[in-house]
Amino acid sequence: MSGAGKSKHGTGAAPAIRAARAGEEEQIARLSGQLGYPATAAEIRLRLESIREDPRHAVYVAEAAGGRLLGWVHVFLYRAVESDVRAEIGGLVVDAAHRGRGAGRLLMDEAERWARGNGCRRVTLRSNVNREEAHRFYRKLGYELHKTQHAFRKEI
Repeated sequence: MSGAGKSKHGTGAAPAIRAARAGEEEQIARLSGQLGYPATAAEIRLRLESIREDPRHAVYVAEAAGGRLLGWVHVFLYRAVESDVRAEIGGLVVDAAHRGRGAGRLLMDEAERWARGNGCRRVTLRSNVNREEAHRFYRKLGYELHKTQHAFRKEI
């Protein structure tokens, strides 16, 4: 998707939305830290290498003029025995200094476009209960709270 035109707040050109590329790991890591998942560029590089090779996953970035990344979204196919295939948002983050200017909406639009292109009729996401600002954002995009659950994990 092209990011040509003005942003919805008239603050300049909208960011370009495109697939993440090699060499952007430092910027993606910076944004991951803002999401609450600190990582090194090396860790991001390893994760992105395997994701890029898997057509069931996609990572898109919002790029401002000059090459600075304003955000990213990770979307993947979720297959389960009990339900039809769906797309799930693995993560979405927009730089704190650029929130509310349309980059998040553009990233979600691209993730939804990818989902439709992969035969999905539904996109799901998980958001921590304390991320109230994110919940308002998702509701504005038409997402509905489907259920509340506990998330368990075990280190192995």
